Amino acid sequence: MTDFYYVCKLNKSIYSVITNNITTDEVIITQKQIQHIKDRHPEDYDFFAKYGAITIEKPDYILEANKPLSAMILKEIEENGKKLKLILRLKTSTDPIDFKNSVITFQAIDEKRFNRYIKNGKILYNAKKL
Repeated sequence: MTDFYYVCKLNKSIYSVITNNITTDEVIITQKQIQHIKDRHPEDYDFFAKYGAITIEKPDYILEANKPLSAMILKEIEENGKKLKLILRLKTSTDPIDFKNSVITFQAIDEKRFNRYIKNGKILYNAKKL
């Protein structure tokens, strides 16, 4: 059984708002984090399978997360009006060599919560202002 799965590549220049020390563009999710999503947000795992990569590749917002070297990524999906939140841990030169950028969690959120994160969070990247 595989311990992790490849999700996508990230654009290091976009995520440099978190740190300039990103050492890989590969993003993975571990089996443990898949299980976390399935346990905590069971209805959201199918959304992750469908929209996880695009959330990382084309974020609407990147906000400062509550852990170092991590980002809260917010994405609004036009297709179904869903609002998505993904927490991503970035791999830097201070991490063990076999680490990768890694999805910590993912969930669909309502519009009220989405807007609250934008209003109260520290916005580091806003695709709508580019």
